[in-house]
Amino acid sequence: MKDLGFTVRIFKEGSTFVAHVPELDISSCGDTEAGARRNIVDAVAGFVETAKQAGTLREILEEAGYRLENGRWHEPELVGVEHMSVGLG
Repeated sequence: MKDLGFTVRIFKEGSTFVAHVPELDISSCGDTEAGARRNIVDAVAGFVETAKQAGTLREILEEAGYRLENGRWHEPELVGVEHMSVGLG
């Protein structure tokens, strides 16, 4: 497989940086933002390898909104990110 693209959200929880891939619902963390970035790449790579070995990668990617075209997986198109809120009553 060629490269698999994905979106990463990085936020802070206390002194820890958390990286989250919403398409695949995978998270990792690090003591620094750069560490969280490195760790999420490792986490996604491990997830992909495990899914390949289990024979479920195609199904997982399709359910996550990826599409296969000409032998390459294309991630879902991100059309916006917004901060929204609702009242708590």
